[in-house]
Amino acid sequence: MVIDGKMKDYLMFKLKKFIARFFLLIVMSLITVRLAEATTTNFTVPAGEEVTRTINLAVEDHVLIRFTVVGLPDNALNFYITYPNGTVKDFGMVGDFHYSFVCNVEGMYILHFSNQHSSGEKFVALDYEVEHYIFGIPQMLFMTIIIAVVCVAAVAAFIFMGKPR
Repeated sequence: MVIDGKMKDYLMFKLKKFIARFFLLIVMSLITVRLAEATTTNFTVPAGEEVTRTINLAVEDHVLIRFTVVGLPDNALNFYITYPNGTVKDFGMVGDFHYSFVCNVEGMYILHFSNQHSSGEKFVALDYEVEHYIFGIPQMLFMTIIIAVVCVAAVAAFIFMGKPR
């Protein structure tokens, strides 16, 4: 089969257009993926009450929870986490807290800040970070590898398309 110059140019144009659209699709999908989540919030826990915050996690998410408590008569409150399967992990009375874990159950994790045994309100500065993992690799690194592979494939395709036969 013999291809004339116009047909060859047309096919090259279509191939370049396809590669450009494919590359654009990959870039757009990477932009919409949530790479990591970091949240900082401040709130007050009134005397005799409990305040909760929820975090939605997937399996293999790496989580870091930090908070500081300020209040009278002491800088501490009772803190515990309720896992999606109903398990409760109680950390007791804490004031300056730092805890990290790897999520092994998907669902809503509830952070409980209990000030039920105190006569004064407590100010809490909460900071938590969630890093998502894909196939055991941090999601950001995984996406970087995907981008590098797509770029190398695109360069290889352009090199092979430009070679005369």
